[in-house]
Amino acid sequence: MQVLLFTLVGIALYFFADWVLRTIERLHGSPLPYRNVIYFVIILCLALLSFELLQQFASIETAL
Repeated sequence: MQVLLFTLVGIALYFFADWVLRTIERLHGSPLPYRNVIYFVIILCLALLSFELLQQFASIETAL
């Protein structure tokens, strides 16, 4: 069950990071240089944060 949850969150993060990057580019007015690096940083930060929260939630759930 946990693997399925992590997979679904990863897929959602992929689309959310793409939306964030496109929003930043729209505000900037043109495509950003080093777009791939910026996308990687966005998805890395989101993944580390969300997967840590999921692990903490899972450990609390098993303790109950």
